[in-house]
Amino acid sequence: MRQRSQLIAWKVAGRVSDRHTSADEVVRETGWVFNNATGDHLTLADFVATGDDEVPAYLEAFGLRNSENHQQSMIEIGSGIGRMTAAFTREFDHVIAADLDIGFLERCHETVSRFGRADHLRTLEVADGRSLTLNDDSVDFAFSYLTLQHCAQADALNLAREAVRVTRSGGRIALNFRGPSRIDPLLLPLGTIVRFAFRLPRVGEWLSQRRSITRLAWQVSRISPSQVLAALGASIDGVTIWSGGPVDDLQGAFRRGRFEGINENHWWITATVV
Repeated sequence: MRQRSQLIAWKVAGRVSDRHTSADEVVRETGWVFNNATGDHLTLADFVATGDDEVPAYLEAFGLRNSENHQQSMIEIGSGIGRMTAAFTREFDHVIAADLDIGFLERCHETVSRFGRADHLRTLEVADGRSLTLNDDSVDFAFSYLTLQHCAQADALNLAREAVRVTRSGGRIALNFRGPSRIDPLLLPLGTIVRFAFRLPRVGEWLSQRRSITRLAWQVSRISPSQVLAALGASIDGVTIWSGGPVDDLQGAFRRGRFEGINENHWWITATVV
């Protein structure tokens, strides 16, 4: 399989994280850990605590938190080292943590073993960055946060279709995207340049430990609600588009939700699988 440029930064970050002796070191010393905090004092516990806050907040805001979750299964597309996964394993009976790099998934298992329910966890490598090696109708709920914006547009839309495919009829999806913004003419070209630099021997590993530079590497795609709705078509129903600010191209027969915790450049789709 040819290594597509948008995957390079993830693979380099995975190699670097795998060389650290603990997930605590990963949190302190890598640039791709996005808890909006830096410093030598940070611990994995601090990192996971942000996920412990956000998981119930999003589930409750979207109307997706109920007693049935404890008997249900879910997939988290883009689990990373398990910031939110630990909370999901306490909320759901079976959690599939899916990510591009096996190094992330090993750290995810470490995180969940310390802060969640490892007996509820299964990991899944998304080797090609666009498809899930799961059977149809495998889970009750599909979730993705801060991941699909880091994928090429075609890959992000394919992962959205995959989320629907692996979710049972009557199950729910909650997927996060980043929409177009005024600073994209600057951010997206810079992201392309930085990703090229990640290909260079030793340079990429140095870059992966610099937070501001790594964030530029993740600037890959911007996707509007109309594009996602066109990709998912008649396979979903009961659609709500959630935002913390104005979202372009909101047209059609679906509900609009507002959640103040959402970044103004981000939006979510929640829906029921038909």
